[in-house]
Amino acid sequence: MLMAHPAVLRDLIEQYEALAALNASGADSARVRQRMEDVAYTLCVSTGTRDIDAALIAARHQLPGARPQDDSVLSDS
Repeated sequence: MLMAHPAVLRDLIEQYEALAALNASGADSARVRQRMEDVAYTLCVSTGTRDIDAALIAARHQLPGARPQDDSVLSDS
């Protein structure tokens, strides 16, 4: 599988997080939601996943400094 460059993944993660914050605040919601969907799609394609949560996890694990045994995605429930 082709892998996206870490700089690209980092940029996509930052874009998605910024858009999510804007969306939560209600700023120009239709436009923000569309851009979020576009970035989510790109993240999914870039990581070979099918949903944004899995894409974010996969992208973070591909960044330099990610620990192979990173358990930060496990919930406390």
